[in-house]
Amino acid sequence: MKIVLFVALAFAAVAFLSVWLAAIAGRIVRNLPGWHETMVGFVTNIFDTLGIGSFATTSGAYKILGLVEDDQIPGTLMVGHTPPSLLQAYIFIAVVQVDLVTLIPMIAASAAGAWLGAGIVSRLPKRAIRVAMGSALLVAAALMTMNQLHWIPGGGEGVGLSGPALALAVVGNFIFGALMTLGIGLYAPCMILVSLLGMNPRSAFPIMTGSCAVLMSVGSLPFIRTGRYNLKAALGLTIGGIPGVLLAAFVVKSMPLFAVRWLVVGVVLYTASMMLRSAAVERRAAIEAAAQA
Repeated sequence: MKIVLFVALAFAAVAFLSVWLAAIAGRIVRNLPGWHETMVGFVTNIFDTLGIGSFATTSGAYKILGLVEDDQIPGTLMVGHTPPSLLQAYIFIAVVQVDLVTLIPMIAASAAGAWLGAGIVSRLPKRAIRVAMGSALLVAAALMTMNQLHWIPGGGEGVGLSGPALALAVVGNFIFGALMTLGIGLYAPCMILVSLLGMNPRSAFPIMTGSCAVLMSVGSLPFIRTGRYNLKAALGLTIGGIPGVLLAAFVVKSMPLFAVRWLVVGVVLYTASMMLRSAAVERRAAIEAAAQA
């Protein structure tokens, strides 16, 4: 059964790369990433593979370093992190035990949510994206803080779900897939959900990585079609992210992350405040312009 899933992931990878490479043909050379963009991809995908997530940290890096315009951040995250996420999915599905009857519906639900969310986000105005991303990052910071303070049950020993618990998990992953298109990562909420439902948190890794791989392959397409992403930064995420995943998965494997997670919470809160502040400034400017007209 895993073979079928691996074939499906391979199909998703080929389909995504075919669409992306066809869209950027002739533009790759003049948009090759610098060391800043590549290092962001490398570091954030190390964090991602170790379970911290990459979306919030990447958004923070872009905002602090000024590498990507706010309205292009969601698309850049979705497009650039897709290849590293596909690699993670192969690794974790291969080595971590999880019930396929739980895994496959949750992956499919996240992809459906991402398709719906991306179609909406790719057409939103800049201020709406700033407000949405700022709010989503505040939620992400809250979830990370709850996890750090152990306010969330540690989970059970199960490797799968059934009945109403599985139905709830599928609905939850649909919502998480839609929210990913706004820049809030799926990892933290998904791990919290399956832990609350009694699963072993380790078994969440194939679900998280498989969901992200498929949903990002699907959710990236509207951003590629509209061109609403930063190509240079997205290439940096891919080029730096793949070795980052391999290093974390096969060399680092685990490390003390308690202090790192608190640092990430701080970065996420700062980024959220900057997003909301930029949205407020833009709103005031629009009101003043309308008053002078």
